[in-house]
Amino acid sequence: MNLVTIEKIKDELADVLPGRQFGKIFQLSRNEIAINLRLPDSRYLFVSVAPGDPRAYLIRRRLRDLERAATNPSSFVLQLRKQLSGSTLVGIDTVPGERVIKFGFRGESARGEMRSLTLVFQLTGRSANLFLLEPNEMIVDSMRRTNGIGQEVGMSYAPPQRPEVATTATFETAFPINGHASLSEALDADDLRKSEELKFQQMVISARTKIANDIAKRERLLQGLAADLARHGDPERWKKFGDLLLANIATAKRMGKHVNVIDYFDESQTAIEIAIDENESITEAAEKFFRRYTKSRNSRDEIGNRNLIVEAELADLKAKRAQLEDAIWQRDTDGIAEFLESKRQIKPVKRKVKESTVSMFARIFRSSEDFEILVGKKAKDNDQLTFKIARSLDTWMHAADYPGSHVVIRNPNRKEIPHRTLLEAAQLAAFYSQGKAQPKAAVHYTQKKFVNKPKGSAPGLVSLASFKTILVEPKIEAELIR
Repeated sequence: MNLVTIEKIKDELADVLPGRQFGKIFQLSRNEIAINLRLPDSRYLFVSVAPGDPRAYLIRRRLRDLERAATNPSSFVLQLRKQLSGSTLVGIDTVPGERVIKFGFRGESARGEMRSLTLVFQLTGRSANLFLLEPNEMIVDSMRRTNGIGQEVGMSYAPPQRPEVATTATFETAFPINGHASLSEALDADDLRKSEELKFQQMVISARTKIANDIAKRERLLQGLAADLARHGDPERWKKFGDLLLANIATAKRMGKHVNVIDYFDESQTAIEIAIDENESITEAAEKFFRRYTKSRNSRDEIGNRNLIVEAELADLKAKRAQLEDAIWQRDTDGIAEFLESKRQIKPVKRKVKESTVSMFARIFRSSEDFEILVGKKAKDNDQLTFKIARSLDTWMHAADYPGSHVVIRNPNRKEIPHRTLLEAAQLAAFYSQGKAQPKAAVHYTQKKFVNKPKGSAPGLVSLASFKTILVEPKIEAELIR
């Protein structure tokens, strides 16, 4: 908040707060509190002294939401409750040229004496803080521990010193209200938007990290399986060595750790060397190679089967990663949240979707030839549309090369879909996909009966047993019903 905004918010607060009593205080985070000054319409005085974005204004919240969001009070909040509860706000002022708002309170002390205390909102970036002052401006307590002249408990309060830079508020403008009823409402809406965006980005990071870790785990496992397979070697090689040792038992020539034998498996029957333990007999060495052959053969089969399973899991995870990116692009928080849920979570009982709920899952259009076209809204909705609402002979569509919405042309009378309706539906499929900005986009279409849901696949992910492709311009020509 700049100086101009602080002055305007001070004027706004000064119009409604003086004469109000200090009530309950809620600690919302380490640097944020909300104070009940007994205003109507569930309004509370909010202040944040977070170094990155200090601010103060009125917010409108339900009491139970604040109680649910509140954390354990800090020693400073407990001090405010002790010193200011029941006190009346008598005045609000700013320090000229400083991003500081002072709230003057007057009330009875524990001994029944009338006294004045000041609550200072210091909205100054990294040095942002909240101070409780005695009548002589002495600092009683502070929300954050800051250093400097006039900034520590026991000192006489003074705004933080700033480096001598030629700055003025001449070119500063107040935060835009943008159609809101008040500056507080505009600031609160902006803060809620930022909080939602931060929450969304944190969810995105968590989901991407989780699926990336799952993919990396499978890739490491495949590397480990390949290394195990290499360590066991070629089983046929060990069997060959065992057979050759036994076949050459009478003619083999030993030279330390090697045995020269005739390779009867080679048409030229050349001599080869086989490495064995110099303390073993040729028969013992052959038996050892046969045991090695058996172990390698069994391991190869086991590793091969395990490799197929892991490769299938990896392919599924990569498909889910693509589905996650689609959900992120659509800002589908429900779809993203599914990637973060525990695999052991009990799945809800599936219920048949009623026709009256179609509009919950899809946008409804009507083609120029009076065919109803349904367009899925989110990844999870796509599954509902395709596998709960669409009928076997309905026409199903999806952008060929881009994540996007499922599109269904309803065909209750089993008519042949006219080309113009097919074209309008394909344009919708292209428009409601990531290929929206392209001049032309390919769209796959088929009857719904050829659309399958791979077991365990992410929401919206399907496979097609048969389909055709049409190239269209992404746009909306069909009539939007709702």
